[in-house]
Amino acid sequence: MPSALLIRALPVVGRVSPRLAGDLAYRLFFFTRPRMTVRAADAATHDDARRGTLLVRGIPVTTYTWGTGPRTVLLLHGWRGRTSQFAPLVRELVSEGFRVVAFDAPAHGASGGRNTDIRDWVEAAEQLERIHGPFSALVGHSFGGLAALTVARTSGPVPALAVVAGAAAPEAFLAQFARDLRLDIPTADRLRTRFHRRLGLDAASAASQYDAAAYPLPVETALLIVHDRGDRRMTDRDALRLHAAHRGRSRLVRTVGLGHTKVLSADPTLDAVVALATGGLDAVDALGTATPAPGGNPYSDQQPRTAARQW
Repeated sequence: MPSALLIRALPVVGRVSPRLAGDLAYRLFFFTRPRMTVRAADAATHDDARRGTLLVRGIPVTTYTWGTGPRTVLLLHGWRGRTSQFAPLVRELVSEGFRVVAFDAPAHGASGGRNTDIRDWVEAAEQLERIHGPFSALVGHSFGGLAALTVARTSGPVPALAVVAGAAAPEAFLAQFARDLRLDIPTADRLRTRFHRRLGLDAASAASQYDAAAYPLPVETALLIVHDRGDRRMTDRDALRLHAAHRGRSRLVRTVGLGHTKVLSADPTLDAVVALATGGLDAVDALGTATPAPGGNPYSDQQPRTAARQW
């Protein structure tokens, strides 16, 4: 059954058999096709990279490196995304003297495989850290932001981390997926059971391993969060929870009108990420666009500087 028809049928199936509907939703949740192509505007930067290959759980993963500077930044794309989406940021970072490293996750971009999950993002990042590290900063978009948070919490110390259009924990992605597909509670519960089973975890251990708001980053890691107020693919609810959990070492930049994907290459995002990588939170503060945590209520409606199911 084509996925579009399956999505429309899920609420009906759920009324008959939440278990079957949950199993079907689980398959859709991990669906990665079609693979994103390289945009024409990003092609030159994409082609300019030095390419390599890693083996991640036996799957060949394509890696990319730009620049030769002494400081290195690792980029992690989102679900159904690819590294080429970072092209504007790559150009900015290389011009500032950074070496930039990235990879296409299994079943994404130019990498092999047909299936993947967060463990592959984390393993690829850890392998690249052994080759190119230590990293000066990690930058993750959407699902890649969750992976970057996990790497920063479980691997070596990272001075700075930027999460763009992301979330603190897998539960946020599961909950958003359930809302998007109008899953009833029993169907959504079955989806969560299958998700945790895939990772060999229960709800508590999944939170311990992957929830960066309940189990925050090391104190030496500065955190930047960029999220659009109108993001319909991932609401900012969990990003705000992440911001509030990192008292005194998190900055929040909220945009308007950029959605889930355009925010990645928008000027406010590029400015804030480059500032974080070059000068830490003080440099971000100098831009005048970020709200500290808690620094007042992070859920307030401050005016941003600009009006400026891929996860």
